[in-house]
Amino acid sequence: MRNPQNDTPATVEKPVRPERSRGTRAQDQKRPSTSLGTSGEGGLDSSDPKSPVRTCVLTREPGTRDSLIRLALGPDGQVAPDVRARAPGRGAWVGVNRAALDAANAKGKLKAGLSRAFKTGDLTIPTDLGEKIEAALRQAALDRLGLEARGGTLISGADKVETACRAGRVKLLIHAEDAGLDGRKRLDAAWRVGGGEQRGLVFPATRPILSMALGRENVVHIALTDSAAATRVLHAITRWRAFIDLPAGLDGRDAVAGLGSADEHDEGNT
Repeated sequence: MRNPQNDTPATVEKPVRPERSRGTRAQDQKRPSTSLGTSGEGGLDSSDPKSPVRTCVLTREPGTRDSLIRLALGPDGQVAPDVRARAPGRGAWVGVNRAALDAANAKGKLKAGLSRAFKTGDLTIPTDLGEKIEAALRQAALDRLGLEARGGTLISGADKVETACRAGRVKLLIHAEDAGLDGRKRLDAAWRVGGGEQRGLVFPATRPILSMALGRENVVHIALTDSAAATRVLHAITRWRAFIDLPAGLDGRDAVAGLGSADEHDEGNT
């Protein structure tokens, strides 16, 4: 009779793990996604299974908290933007740009949607709600830049930024909207040399506003040298740009009017 204990055990072959292709050092560095409104570290990811899903009161389309904007209902019945999603009480969510929101507000569609969400018709929506949301998103982006500057993950000044770009240390490059075209091209080229993207991101604000946010003088160009910091900043800017409906991606050439209007002689000193 066959004794199973005398059988020789079969040899189990270990699966061969495919060897990872090695890229350049610059390619292997972790960078945030640069697309607007799409999946990725820096984009507005609506497909992350770990993110709570909310529904836009206007389009009825689902999205994550990061891809939508929260509106809060105050005790006095006033509707106000809550872009940081921290206000107490019941909230409702919108996922459209400012033009669509302003149109829905003017036609009464926004009030109808919010009345259903808040389960009350006793509410007041300011006529300038879109402007208030835009201002809040803008301030959130500026605040994030200020926090990163105080945390030491952000550098400014054309010479310092260019050196960091060429050394491959820059994870995100930002230009003020009134930055000179020559200065932008020079730093964009330096970023490409260091393994960065084709172009830096045009921030929809002028140098005085950026300077005030960072507590520094004459801020025209900014570089984030930490991947996590770059992701945080890009996320805040993405939400703002998406709401005001600026062109997607890092190429901000169509985002502002009068590009290159800044004095060219400032470029070498900023």
